Amino acid sequence: MHDAVALRAKASSNRAMDKTTAAVPRSLFVFAIFYGGMVPLGGFLGAKQVALGPLAVEAGIFPFLTLIAVSSAIAQLHGKEVANRLVAYGFVPLLVAIALSYFVLQLPTDPGMYPPAKDAFPIIVGQSGRMMAAGVLAYGVSVSLNVWIFARLADANARFAEARGIVAAILSQIVDTLIFITVSFYGVRPIADLMMGQMLAKIVLSAVVVPLVIALVVRIGRKLDT
Repeated sequence: MHDAVALRAKASSNRAMDKTTAAVPRSLFVFAIFYGGMVPLGGFLGAKQVALGPLAVEAGIFPFLTLIAVSSAIAQLHGKEVANRLVAYGFVPLLVAIALSYFVLQLPTDPGMYPPAKDAFPIIVGQSGRMMAAGVLAYGVSVSLNVWIFARLADANARFAEARGIVAAILSQIVDTLIFITVSFYGVRPIADLMMGQMLAKIVLSAVVVPLVIALVVRIGRKLDT
């Protein structure tokens, strides 16, 4: 009798899990995993400054623009509320990555570690607490703003996703730059020229990269869901 009750309970649990899995569109599942992996990557790649012709920008802009484009594509595919939840859940890998970085930096270094890597690791990973806080704040405000603007620009047929994505990305990147540069460097160094240079580079890259990524993600998402 006990075994029969246990089997029925297990079968009921399995059916509930199947319904929950079926309720999550395949595209949302796939891109949520991708999004979560990209969130902490921006902080580490930002240690390198990239020269793109006359423009100079930190390399972290590439994963960050990907986040902007994916959040817009998710809003296009699954609605604003789902996209906002994705942005909120993105704080989890971001904060965990920061905590693990600080933890690893406190551990003793192996004396046999390759010397250049030994010297470079603390510089690349050990960003100041002020810059870490700036990154978290800029992420939350700018990506949420991007989703809001993208959704507000939608017409009755939700067309022109790429064009709306450009506008939302440019405006959100301006806000991102204002927050990150101000919180990171105000009172430490002059920020006006740095801010203007970063804004210009991010606006150009937003106009070039974001519509391509949105179009690709929406196309893949629709194929996954069919």
